[in-house]
Amino acid sequence: MRRIITIIVILLVSIGYTQTNQVDSLAIELAFQNQDTLKVKTSLKLIQSLYELKDYDKALKYIIESEKLSNDLNYNRGIAEISYFKSLIYAIKDDYINAVSGYQKSKSLFKQLGDTLSIAKVNNSIGLIEIKRGNYAKGLQFSLAAIKELEKRRLINELRSAYNNLAEAYYNINAYDKAIEFYLKALNIQERLNDDIGIAHSSSRLAELYALKKENRKAIEYYEKVLDNKRISNDSLRAYIYPKLGGEYLIFNDYENAAKYLVKGLKLNRRKHNNEGLLVALNHIGNLNLQRGKLILAERQLREAGSIARKIDNKTELLKYYKLMKSLDSTKGRFERAFIWQRQYYSLKNKIKREELKIDISAEAPSELELNPDFNQSSEGDMIQDSISANTTTESKEKLNRFKIIFYALLAAFAIVSTFLVLIYLKRNTNIKYTQELEEKNIKIELQNEAFQEQTKHLENVNNVKDKLFSIVSHDLKDSLSSINGFIDLLKDGSLSREEFDNLIPELSENANNASLLLFNLLNWSKSQMQSLEPKPSLFDIQEVFEDKVKLVEQRMENKGITLVDHSLRDFAYADRSMFEIVIQNLLANALKFCKDGDTITISNHISNGSCIVSVADTGVGISKQNLEKLFKNSSFTTVGTNNEKGTGLGLSICKELIELNQGKIWVESTQGVGSTFYVQLPKSRPNGD
Repeated sequence: MRRIITIIVILLVSIGYTQTNQVDSLAIELAFQNQDTLKVKTSLKLIQSLYELKDYDKALKYIIESEKLSNDLNYNRGIAEISYFKSLIYAIKDDYINAVSGYQKSKSLFKQLGDTLSIAKVNNSIGLIEIKRGNYAKGLQFSLAAIKELEKRRLINELRSAYNNLAEAYYNINAYDKAIEFYLKALNIQERLNDDIGIAHSSSRLAELYALKKENRKAIEYYEKVLDNKRISNDSLRAYIYPKLGGEYLIFNDYENAAKYLVKGLKLNRRKHNNEGLLVALNHIGNLNLQRGKLILAERQLREAGSIARKIDNKTELLKYYKLMKSLDSTKGRFERAFIWQRQYYSLKNKIKREELKIDISAEAPSELELNPDFNQSSEGDMIQDSISANTTTESKEKLNRFKIIFYALLAAFAIVSTFLVLIYLKRNTNIKYTQELEEKNIKIELQNEAFQEQTKHLENVNNVKDKLFSIVSHDLKDSLSSINGFIDLLKDGSLSREEFDNLIPELSENANNASLLLFNLLNWSKSQMQSLEPKPSLFDIQEVFEDKVKLVEQRMENKGITLVDHSLRDFAYADRSMFEIVIQNLLANALKFCKDGDTITISNHISNGSCIVSVADTGVGISKQNLEKLFKNSSFTTVGTNNEKGTGLGLSICKELIELNQGKIWVESTQGVGSTFYVQLPKSRPNGD
């Protein structure tokens, strides 16, 4: 690798050295030549070499001297090419007026010489300037005029510039199909020339355009193409692409990939203080959490997005913010606020449409110019004005008086027509106002209907939760309580001997523990289903939690003949301690449930990549591959323990919900017949942006 870098450096130095030698050689040759056209040609070679070396000031010095000699010799070819190079340097220095003036002069001379290739190069250069200045219609006509000749000669460097100019112009006037056509052509040449910056720009633009056309799979393809190219992928580019790519995955409800890219984009844009990228990331991640039912987190993120959108006046993202806030408040049952968001959404949408209409009107010219790119015709308006001026000087007083009479008659007619138009306008305004009121009422009714549907869906979900609770209570909880109740009845009747009483105590204790854990899980699960859980994170010692929870199961472990191995260390995590205690209690209970006499349960914790990893391992019966996929789901999947212990199947789904609320992860590794290990990952400090 070091040898390759050394070779590249040597090549670059040798190329620079060769170019410098060429400049010196041409300068010496020029000094000894006569004042004729040959000297102008040598000077032009020297000017081109200095331009390629970016020594613009020195190039201008030779341009001035050569221009004077060409004018003295009346050498039009020399004057044309010198004017072109001078304009190129003026354009680089952002001197628009002198650049365009020089281009027009060189173009006129090239026309006289019949040099179509040079005319095409000049038109392409003018197009680039006009597009950079925002005159897209004018820039289009010049670039389109250059394309045919450049394609005919296969001048790929000039074509790369021309294609990119046209694509940018069409992109900015919302002609998306044309923009895609020319970006693809530009990308093809950029890849042949290994133009990394151009490839990144064209690929990003193509991804945006395909997203606007709702061809989202293609948008993802081009965004990922930029990220995969390690030569051009940097923090600034990734900060721009991550939020947009995450938004594209969100359209397909691919929450895993959407979350991955949106979280990366959020962190990167916060670190770089990039409000544009941060705004896009917040809107998309707010939408993601809204769809996943995490309404508190979604509202916090969307509020921040709205504040940034107003601050930087990003109307497109502000429009998305209004729409998402309408959905959020509708879901929460805040219908009046949802209606306000709906009204703001339509107001801004109409404003954006009016602005786009102005752009469309101003961009109508290119289609005509594309067919007839002649930029030297004098305007028809100027010809009419000259004719009027000429006629005015020759007309008699009598004719002028006749014109005055006609003028006054037209003025009177104009007054009558104006009055009539004002009346029509007032009537039209009244109708429009009435129509708008009707539209507002219809929107409000539609919004209320949507809200009622969402509320109905929510009530159905709550009802399903209730049915599931009653089912579990009537079956599993009933069995445990009936057993305890039967035992108490036997005690009351005196039907048990002391020996029988002692033998039944472990079973009674097991039933009581099962009922307690069952009720504990049911309450927490139902609470999470009602979306009322909100973490209150703080720093706490993991070893203390292990000590507290192990005490609760020590007697049951001893009764079942299970050994506990404690490898826990004193370490801190940043999360809601109560929620973490629920998780550990469930994991210990599960390990105990699926272990038999002689098995071992091992608890431990360690640090990995700035996070705290907690594990609960057992040498019990293990979990089959098909059952592994059913874990952590929001369903009541369960199996009986080694002593026929029963459960609700809700414990692990509660654990997953609680850990994710605390910005953590939970997973399992298991081999049937060998044992299982459950892992929990939690942050050690407050996450960025919280």
